[in-house]
Amino acid sequence: MIKNDIALEIERKTEFNRAKSLSIVDRILENLKESLANEEKIEIRGFASMKVVSKKTGFGRDIRRKKQIKIKHGKRIKFRPGQELKNL
Repeated sequence: MIKNDIALEIERKTEFNRAKSLSIVDRILENLKESLANEEKIEIRGFASMKVVSKKTGFGRDIRRKKQIKIKHGKRIKFRPGQELKNL
């Protein structure tokens, strides 16, 4: 499913036109991006929760060169599905 598919579903289930539906989807996604950029936790009950977590410095393997490489610390998004999504 892509963004346009979500807008199409909103259009089918409401009286909004395609432009309005796409605008709604864009606003929701923009708010999610801003919240994650500000390291806020997002919780959508029944669907999932997302939060930014720190990743420690570690070591990995370069398979081609058969060497150990250092992986820099950073941040990633942790996605945790809700119970309803797990049951599906």
